[in-house]
Amino acid sequence: MKRVLYELCGIDDRLRFSPFCWRVRFALAHKGLEVETHPWHFTDKQALAFANYDKVPVLVDGEQVVTDSYEILRYLDRTYPEAPLLGEGLSEARGHFFKHYAECSLAPGMLRTIIMDLFNAVHPDDRAYFRETREKRFGRTLEEFHSPAKGLAQLDAALEPLRGRLQEADYLDGEVPAGADYLVFGNFMWARCVSSADLISNADPVHAWLERMLDQHGGLGRKALRVTDIEGAYR
Repeated sequence: MKRVLYELCGIDDRLRFSPFCWRVRFALAHKGLEVETHPWHFTDKQALAFANYDKVPVLVDGEQVVTDSYEILRYLDRTYPEAPLLGEGLSEARGHFFKHYAECSLAPGMLRTIIMDLFNAVHPDDRAYFRETREKRFGRTLEEFHSPAKGLAQLDAALEPLRGRLQEADYLDGEVPAGADYLVFGNFMWARCVSSADLISNADPVHAWLERMLDQHGGLGRKALRVTDIEGAYR
């Protein structure tokens, strides 16, 4: 049975930087499931018409088409119950906290820090779309929104709950990583792939967790192409 994942790509088709797609990549690896990945651009809406959706990730698993990163994790648990990601009942419901924590608390500070690096990593054909949609969302230009000092301060405050948990266990889900770790780590992969900015001190317990996560599943995260690996792309 063929399994395909549509992922956002940047200036190089191998540059995959969506935090939502990274959640799914790690979830599939956690389940031991092989997948063929297809690069997708922001403006290539027609390529996803079959899914009645205009964003990635989109997972095609045989005859099943699943959209939205969190729903894909839920689907994987239902369809492949071994090595649970989120679990069931109360355990699964708690996963929503980590989803919202990553998107509402961590992402804003990261975005304010790396927005111009992100813009440069976006495929040239997508940059006008990216600028227009993001500036409409922010209510200001990308250049005005960009403020690493404010972004890092915002991120530092948002990391406190993460630090507290990581002083208790190696991973958010305990002794080994699972859904909560992947939901949060996707944001750090997003920043890592598009920017060389130092978001976290080496002395921070979050940094040690990041290093452990990068080595998971045969170094899936550590081996990922970064914009800094592309000749002439990073400036």
